[in-house]
Amino acid sequence: MQWKNGDTTNGLVVAGGKGEGNGLNQLNYPTDVLIDKETDSLIICDRDNRRVVRWSRRSGTTQGEILLDNIYCWGLAMDEQRCLYVSNTEKHEVRRYKLGEKNSTLVAGGNGCCDGLHQLSWPTYLFVDRQQNVYVSDQSNHRVMKWVEGAKEGIVVAGGHGSGYGLSELFD
Repeated sequence: MQWKNGDTTNGLVVAGGKGEGNGLNQLNYPTDVLIDKETDSLIICDRDNRRVVRWSRRSGTTQGEILLDNIYCWGLAMDEQRCLYVSNTEKHEVRRYKLGEKNSTLVAGGNGCCDGLHQLSWPTYLFVDRQQNVYVSDQSNHRVMKWVEGAKEGIVVAGGHGSGYGLSELFD
């Protein structure tokens, strides 16, 4: 849905809107979206269809195009070079893709599920800074991790002391 600033009653469907399903005109549990300003399109993590899709923001668009498939994605981010970062909750990892390519580079996790500094457990939301440091919401470990470009281990920057409401804890 697209909402104009200040208008809380008139939203506009800009992707999907044809009910839950796996058609190119449908989405099934979209978990994240970002805007690619260069192509004026939305890039959507369509989780339960195991794909990342792109929908043009131009009027008249009736379906998306598949950018990546066979990926249990949750979160998306894009760096200044327009590389796409995708968290995969099934493989407990984050990968970087050049748009238009299927090959990727592992940038965080990828060592199975657990709580080691080289592991993630249900990585969800992402942020990438100008130095290509990747910040990952490591949901089941109740922490936020920072992964420096090329690192084999991440650094805990928030939480990591179990679930809770204390100053050093994060809650689901």
